[in-house]
Amino acid sequence: MGARGILYILLLACAVPALAAPAQTSEDASRLFAEHCAACHGADRLGAIGPALLPENLGRLRKAEAEKIIVSGRPATQMPGVGDKLTAEQVKALADYIYTPLASVPAWGMAEIAASRVVNVDPASLPDRPQWSADPLNLFTVVETGDHHVTILDGDTNTALARFQSRFALHGGAKYSPDGRFVYLASRDGWISKYDLYTLQIVAEIRVGVNTRNVAVSHDGRFLMAGNMLPHTLVALDARDLTPLQVIPVEGDLKATSRVSAVYTAPPRASFVVALKDIPEIWEIPYADDAGPVMNGFVHSYEKGLEEGIGTGGRFQALRIRSPDILDDFFFDRTYERVMGASRDGAKGLVVDLDIKRKVAEIDLPGMPHLGSGIIFRKDGRDHMATPHLKEAVISVIDMTTWKTVKRIPTLGPGFFMRGHETSPYAWIDVSMGKDKDAIQIIDLDSLEIVRTLRPAPGKTTAHAEFDRWGKTVLISVMEGDGALIVFDAKTLEECARLPMKRPVGKYNVFNKINYSSGTSH
Repeated sequence: MGARGILYILLLACAVPALAAPAQTSEDASRLFAEHCAACHGADRLGAIGPALLPENLGRLRKAEAEKIIVSGRPATQMPGVGDKLTAEQVKALADYIYTPLASVPAWGMAEIAASRVVNVDPASLPDRPQWSADPLNLFTVVETGDHHVTILDGDTNTALARFQSRFALHGGAKYSPDGRFVYLASRDGWISKYDLYTLQIVAEIRVGVNTRNVAVSHDGRFLMAGNMLPHTLVALDARDLTPLQVIPVEGDLKATSRVSAVYTAPPRASFVVALKDIPEIWEIPYADDAGPVMNGFVHSYEKGLEEGIGTGGRFQALRIRSPDILDDFFFDRTYERVMGASRDGAKGLVVDLDIKRKVAEIDLPGMPHLGSGIIFRKDGRDHMATPHLKEAVISVIDMTTWKTVKRIPTLGPGFFMRGHETSPYAWIDVSMGKDKDAIQIIDLDSLEIVRTLRPAPGKTTAHAEFDRWGKTVLISVMEGDGALIVFDAKTLEECARLPMKRPVGKYNVFNKINYSSGTSH
């Protein structure tokens, strides 16, 4: 069960009187929602003070589990159980209703985005120095989904500097300003939050969509680009105070629209690169002042060359690069000239050169690789990348010169995260998608063999390694309601601290992220 969706249900019910036993109709469910849920979640289910209640926002939460939460509530949240106030038929009808897709993609344009913006602190009034004593580049932002909080952790002392309530279901990882001062957080519900690490407070928030995939920060710190699942748009923001700058419809040929799978920053190119879920294209959006329109927004086709102009209007324009397949997940080489993408069928990967705008290689990658969690490391004088797979118990190692798979390392199960560090000879992987969900396996990057298997919390889901700034320690998440962060010595592989937390998921080190460490996700 995915916790991202659980908490969207938590505020569903207010005091609902019991009804008679007959099965509920869709009209009954709509009325129940309008009477008892709309005040918090919006009459259109798009969210208000409570989150949106749509299938896309419920994540991996199964309907049967949603019904249980409606009945019994969930500890450490604002939602009590309402099993004594709702009949079984009402509970089922309400769950069915919120899992019913909307008839059309909801509108969430510039007017709605601008109206949602809240500025808590004038950015110009913020002090120049941290208001605490710690290494500002060795902080971690830790997302705790168990009770919707974020902890700011000192990576030297493993103590919390702050803990604050977040928006529902933060998603897509924390992103930092280039100096590491500000952290930007995106929620599945479309909210972007700007948090000042120097003063430990939220500076501003804005809702850019109904269901948002992630946000990227330009390498010069001036712009944010958010990608939405609903509606099918990209939204550009001024990073200083989250002023909305432009809404870019994500449209392909014949006005076909697409959800955004992810937005990435390509620093050497001064551009954002966008992965799309529904059309076979890669988008690149430059943000440098001297970039000008990208070929006037023209499409490049492998067969036909340049086609009709598709300028998006506004400051940001997209170059649409045709791909032989829909590519959901990206991984870049060090130059950001070539991007690896996982094909929709999960049987192979493609390499697209962003300069010449075409596929240059295919990669043998069956088992649905999770490229976004891959790492780069040097071996035999060449760059290699390694990636876990979501449906196969293996780590694939790719030579990034020949694009050949040089080894497939068997693991205890499919995994989601992989991490390394420039100073470490090891890569840490989880196998949390399989039966051995409590195992962390460690690979020697010279021999390409697993040299250690750790089970720091037997029987509990354990995942997502992250190195500190220096590569001296590694933090691991025990992803349970009463979970923990476990700190390991990166050389001896021995445990040195354990910090209780509420289902900690991602944790993101400031230095590693702003320096685009080859051992962590970007």
